[in-house]
Amino acid sequence: MCLACRFVHEMRRRLLTCLLPALISCAFAADDRPYVNDKKAPEDRKDIEAIQSALVAALPQVRAATVCIELKEGSGSGVIVSADGLVLTAAHVSSGVNKKVTVIMEDGTRHQARTLGLVADTDAAMLRITDKGDYPFVEIDRGNSARLGDWVFSLGHSGGFDKHRGSVVRLGRLVRIANTTLQSDSILIGGDSGGPLFDLTGKLVGIHSRVGRQLQVNMHVPMSVFLDNWDRLRAGEFIGDGPFAKKPVKGSGFLGLATDARKEGGLRVTKVGNKSPAQEAGVKEGDVLLTLNGAPLATRAQMQDLLQEMSAGDEIRLELERKGKRETLTLELGAR
Repeated sequence: MCLACRFVHEMRRRLLTCLLPALISCAFAADDRPYVNDKKAPEDRKDIEAIQSALVAALPQVRAATVCIELKEGSGSGVIVSADGLVLTAAHVSSGVNKKVTVIMEDGTRHQARTLGLVADTDAAMLRITDKGDYPFVEIDRGNSARLGDWVFSLGHSGGFDKHRGSVVRLGRLVRIANTTLQSDSILIGGDSGGPLFDLTGKLVGIHSRVGRQLQVNMHVPMSVFLDNWDRLRAGEFIGDGPFAKKPVKGSGFLGLATDARKEGGLRVTKVGNKSPAQEAGVKEGDVLLTLNGAPLATRAQMQDLLQEMSAGDEIRLELERKGKRETLTLELGAR
């Protein structure tokens, strides 16, 4: 950048720094509620600039905390709500409890995470970033202050993560409020599910749930649903019964191998199914399985009993011996 361009850029930055507080103060009434919320529609340029200035002030923090969530089946969005990496998203995005997922920050940094609890009948879910760190986060609207007609804006990684584009911002209004659902006319598409809905102060008021057939008809889970189930979500409970997540069925897990017991202990692998979870994890014919989730393996019936207590999608840990060397493989059970 040339010297003259740098000078112009710096002057613009200083001017914005001086004017922004005044613009923001104009957007809010004495109770910190934006006055534009109480108008049927913006009446003049001042109203439009008030909305714009509030949005400009809120965006840096909320975009930094809005994440893309990658799973085997695809991706969704979420938002960080604590410095230690607690993330809120939709149940149909997390798809289950205690599952490994990848969280991608706005700058492209990737972190490992694990899903916690979910509410299957209202589409609320929680996960935690397992990599230690001090993460950007947003403030939750704990007072249930959203009102019909309020201006809101949505964020999400539409269509998946794109570092050059970043999260997508859409402005709209609340057009319906129910006990477990907010409806807005903020435009959403695939990939936005699980992303955040904010009021003009930058407080989190909802999580994207259902993307409507019409782009302007979209449903969100209000913060009250998360707050009412907060402790159970953190504890990793599967709450409710559908339709946004299916409760695990014991005995539905599929490993995809055949074994024979050995006199000296362990189970020798005699066959590995093509494209089975066992094959994809690296199990080979001739390997000797020693333990499953820490439990010693002595007979085929014993391994089947252990698997009968597990469900499709459950993560298991196999300790095995191969050519005299021991190693541990972690894999996810498939569905029968």
